[in-house]
Amino acid sequence: MSEITAIKPQLHDATRCNIEVDGRFLCGMKLETVVQNRLKVGAEVSMEELARIQYESEKQTALDKALSHISASMKTEREIRAFLARKGFLGDVADYVVEKMKEYGFLDDGEYARRYAESAGSRKGKRLIAAELRAKGASKEAVENALEGIDEEAAAEAALEKYLRGKNADDPSTYRKAYSYLISRGFGYETVRSALSRLPSSED
Repeated sequence: MSEITAIKPQLHDATRCNIEVDGRFLCGMKLETVVQNRLKVGAEVSMEELARIQYESEKQTALDKALSHISASMKTEREIRAFLARKGFLGDVADYVVEKMKEYGFLDDGEYARRYAESAGSRKGKRLIAAELRAKGASKEAVENALEGIDEEAAAEAALEKYLRGKNADDPSTYRKAYSYLISRGFGYETVRSALSRLPSSED
């Protein structure tokens, strides 16, 4: 058994509070739920019981918050779980929310990766896009499938053209700087060399 050591009102929501167990933050919960379940500082309680209480009373609240969170842009499953954890929801509640969002068609890592790659593919190379998708929690398979539709050579040429605006293409230093720029944007070495081959200052 563990001990509830603090119940503190949340700063940005007067209807909710943060519950600390054994001196550490555990979860968020509605004040109404705390009162109904007679939770108070000093009471002994199991982690399983607190998880059950939160699950039964807060799963819809968590789902509503998650749906609001994705209203501006799509998110990966990992991002949704991280968001819910920051809001103080426990694992069982996050599992419920994720499954419901998948059921409703609001959470699809494969589709997320495809759209992300489609948007970023006009200005970034596959290497950088893959790294960003992995950081967001997209699976290896989702990333590989998303990258298939990217024309990296065309993207590199477009990125180079934008970079060269207002610069002296005859200056050898321009070649070196452009090379570093394209590499930093995640384009492959051969793709970069091919894009730069048309520059007067190309150092083949």
